[in-house]
Amino acid sequence: MNKLVILLTDATTTSANELLESLRSAGISVSLKDLADLPPKVTPASGNDHGPTPARPLAVLYEVGPEATVDWLRLVVRRAMIWPSAPIMAFRCDSNCSGSPKEPAPDNEMLKRLGFDLVAESAAQLPALLRQVEDAVGTGELKLPEGFRSTPDSHAFSLPGSVRNRQLRGAFALLASLHLASNQKEAAQAALAGIARLVTADRWTIFLGSQTTSGQEVKLEALAGRSFSAGGPLTFDEQWRRELLDLVEPPKTAASRAGCDAAARITTIRKTEAGSRIVAVPLVNGDRLLGVLEGIRLKAGARPFSQTEAAFLTTLTIPIAASLSNSVRIAEAEHSSLTDDLTKLHNARYLRQFLVNEIKRARRYGAKVAALFLDLDDFKRVNDMHGHLAGSHALMEIAAVILPSVRDTDCVVRYGGDEYVVILPDTGVEEAVQVAERIRTKIERHEFSGGRRLKVALTASLGIAVFPQHALSPRQSMLRENRAMYQAKAAHKNCVRIVVESDADDRNGPAESQPVLQPARFQRIPDQKLIS
Repeated sequence: MNKLVILLTDATTTSANELLESLRSAGISVSLKDLADLPPKVTPASGNDHGPTPARPLAVLYEVGPEATVDWLRLVVRRAMIWPSAPIMAFRCDSNCSGSPKEPAPDNEMLKRLGFDLVAESAAQLPALLRQVEDAVGTGELKLPEGFRSTPDSHAFSLPGSVRNRQLRGAFALLASLHLASNQKEAAQAALAGIARLVTADRWTIFLGSQTTSGQEVKLEALAGRSFSAGGPLTFDEQWRRELLDLVEPPKTAASRAGCDAAARITTIRKTEAGSRIVAVPLVNGDRLLGVLEGIRLKAGARPFSQTEAAFLTTLTIPIAASLSNSVRIAEAEHSSLTDDLTKLHNARYLRQFLVNEIKRARRYGAKVAALFLDLDDFKRVNDMHGHLAGSHALMEIAAVILPSVRDTDCVVRYGGDEYVVILPDTGVEEAVQVAERIRTKIERHEFSGGRRLKVALTASLGIAVFPQHALSPRQSMLRENRAMYQAKAAHKNCVRIVVESDADDRNGPAESQPVLQPARFQRIPDQKLIS
């Protein structure tokens, strides 16, 4: 994981010390860059000639203050493009920001239209969002020029009249396979395998488009490609089905000039380059340009792509582009269904899947899985005294406190309300105790601002259960760590409890609590009979 972010600053924004401390405590380096020091316009030729800048930062951050206007935010995005590989993230200014807005603050949709890839409602959401950045799937979508007709005419869906019955059956097989794709690579794989059987070429490639730093040109990056130079026409046979199961790796070849022209002009291009016959068809879905489908005939004396073949490909790219776009939306919807909207941590639905998979893996390889159940002490007092908005902000701050205390491979979940669960794969009792103590201590020492510099003090009670020492199933693990947490509540709160290591107490009744060979606040508690 890249541990560096760029924080853009200007005269209208305030970089809170708590934000810098939160990011740095998570092991993320923060490089402050003044917008006034960045070039107003960056071209691909100039690159980063303005001075040494960190290569490939994890993200570029900008705080949207109350005085930020649409024109100013557009300028921020344009200057942030000197880091073309990094997503641009906006986060809202907390309520303690000074200044009065000259116009209504742009909403999240407006910020995304302006060019921001991710938007956090508060700086407290940033650690959780940054943790997900590397796993996020980009859409590769670009806005089309104004005036472009986003909805194809009815005749655009009509196949050329010269298409044979075999090609009609092949087109149907291709469309059917696209419906089965669950991600962009699978959709591209199905498209390439089908296209190669309908229109002969030595190589087919699908490129995704992204905006260059100039904001005027399109950069094409290969998503998937295949060479089909074995000779002879391909058929929809057993080999076709095997190809759909193969993993297609992105080719190392760059897009041709015809491909770049097709993306820039949004029209099908047929060209001859260096003796090779090339056809390039833009992939358009709605009002977005996704990329380009490119076919090349490399052999000397190869015939050029005919106008009928180009028309055939143009029709087929409509469902191909829709499948590429829909697969991204499906992935984003699945991600949203597994993410807590407030803290941007995983939710209880994801927890069940993760815990089941980790316990299956631990059962197979003889490993351990520790589970921590955390509940904030007297959290209702924060809502009653300072309001629910301050309470919600404190919950986001809790996420920012927990994440730096665990590994990247650990799972942090907002279970509900003010309850959190941490799953620690390959972790025994002693290590789980250390992690729990680290989390408890950080929460106890942290001053929660509530978004208004309130300096609220909070504590937490934690319960620990370890598979297979304390539980033999995911359900039993959750029940016992929850029971341990309630025992911590009964022991004057702000402490950690773990369950006993055997099930003997389930048969013989409660046993006396025993001290753990750790600090005195950790005590073993009897594991009472649980009915599943």
